[in-house]
Amino acid sequence: MQSCEVLVVGAGPAGSTCAGLLSQAGLCVLLLDRDEFPRDKPCAGWITPSVLETLKIDPQLYRKDRLLQDIRAFRTGVIFGRERVTDYGQTVSYGIRRAEFDQFLLLRNTAPTRLGEPVAALERVAGGWLVNGSIKTKLLIGAGGHNCPVARALGALPGKEAAIVALVAEFQPGATQLANPLFPAGTVALSFTRDLNGYGWLLRKGNLLNIGLGSLERRDLRRQTAQFCQHLENRGYLDEEVTERFKGHAYLPYRKKGGRRIVGDRALLIGDAAGVCFPESGEGILPAVETALMAVRTVVGASGDYRQKRLAPYAAAVASRFCSAGDAGGFTLPAGVKRLGGAALLSSGWLTRHLVLDRWFLHKGQRILEP
Repeated sequence: MQSCEVLVVGAGPAGSTCAGLLSQAGLCVLLLDRDEFPRDKPCAGWITPSVLETLKIDPQLYRKDRLLQDIRAFRTGVIFGRERVTDYGQTVSYGIRRAEFDQFLLLRNTAPTRLGEPVAALERVAGGWLVNGSIKTKLLIGAGGHNCPVARALGALPGKEAAIVALVAEFQPGATQLANPLFPAGTVALSFTRDLNGYGWLLRKGNLLNIGLGSLERRDLRRQTAQFCQHLENRGYLDEEVTERFKGHAYLPYRKKGGRRIVGDRALLIGDAAGVCFPESGEGILPAVETALMAVRTVVGASGDYRQKRLAPYAAAVASRFCSAGDAGGFTLPAGVKRLGGAALLSSGWLTRHLVLDRWFLHKGQRILEP
């Protein structure tokens, strides 16, 4: 039997960050993940500078041994519609490989780690939880993504929630695609559905191509993705068959009402397990890291008392940070914006740059959370 003060389930960006900071604060922490690392994960692999700043990562040091693609320009429009180019003339985002990024954060974490060990059993016991019949912990932190077992223990019902669903493919294309002058590295194509209920993206980062589409329409996802791929082919951006490469995943935008229960007795959720992705873009890495920081503050401040009322400040902090981003959830936009429609919205250069890109995707002007 192994005992710890805090068990963090899930070693992605949220889990590794949370475990490492709690360990540095002097708590006995164990980090658990079902997968061996490094591992790939379906993701656009696109982060804003705020992620690196929040994590105190020097981009120049990070890129020495890992992929960090500067992103300076965007091509936006609706699928099968006209396109607008917005060039910032400077780096406003980065393309990463999730396998490298998550491995970097995992190795930086100072807490003991057990990989390749899925959670098969969770049991409430006196003073905490018993996990897999062999790990006893006073506090359980769920960081295992949308299908996190800790989230299920707190009542989450993956598959029955109003989630954003996505198909993603990342691969090394052939020489012809890499040499394509119409779509160079450092540019992101964003093509929205006309009802603004989803969008597709194409990102070239180094010698990798990342393509995907996220939508509220689960039943229509493959058709929409096929249309997006056809749109890219029509534009001359894509000349490879990618249908068989796609992998699916789901994520939840933050909802103050009707969302997941993120705090329980001696348990809390962070990252995608908590359902905190940004509603317009679906970005999850920055919210994941920020919830990890909020959780650390609450846990350290609880001084060993992990009853639900002592963990409640965490839920309040999450609500304060994220409820203004979209209380209704997933791609749910103001009625006026919805009525305007994707084509009309994206035909405006000002709205494209200042609303769609600066606000929805780059989060300009948002203050950085400090550890």
